[in-house]
Amino acid sequence: MKKILLLEDDYELAETIEELLVDAGYSVDLVHTGNEAVDASYEKKYDLFIFDINVPDMNGLEILEALRAAEDTTPAIFISALVDMNSIAKAFEIGAQDYIKKPFFPQELLIRVNAKFTEQTKSIEYKNVAYHPSTKELYVDGHIVSLGDVQECICHTFFTNIGKVLDKGILMECLQNPSDAALRVALNKFKSITGLELKNIRGVGYILEKS
Repeated sequence: MKKILLLEDDYELAETIEELLVDAGYSVDLVHTGNEAVDASYEKKYDLFIFDINVPDMNGLEILEALRAAEDTTPAIFISALVDMNSIAKAFEIGAQDYIKKPFFPQELLIRVNAKFTEQTKSIEYKNVAYHPSTKELYVDGHIVSLGDVQECICHTFFTNIGKVLDKGILMECLQNPSDAALRVALNKFKSITGLELKNIRGVGYILEKS
């Protein structure tokens, strides 16, 4: 059963979403404040985060940013009344997979959640390499390759964003001690493990181009 952490301080909306997700077969932990969400995320491993942004103690953006800094790559969906482009851009910049603007039909959220888990079950095939986002397993020429935490994060980031230019800052989040030199070493190791080429877009970032 997939486990979801739901952060929403509107009690009525939170209970509606929780009931809908549970009826759909998901396990849901519901919290109403930022501090509760942080505590829950460290106590359990979740398959998906659903975070409101404007909540007590610590907002949803700050929480996800802290989790990404701690190398937590759990997929995240934001649900928020904030519709300004800065908030939306910030959400995706720090690693959100989706952003739903309030008000919305709860059924829409369920459709998006189902879609996220459907995507995760698929294998991403690229040349002679196969990557399974749900298990974070990497196969090269049909043989599974062992990855450390840093390489696992880099691998997941590139394979779930094939054809997209990734800002260096996003890739830096995979490193334990971020620096330009450490990033170059990590990317060279990724290329050595996979045999794939990454294109450096000077002054912007890196891209694993579509095959």
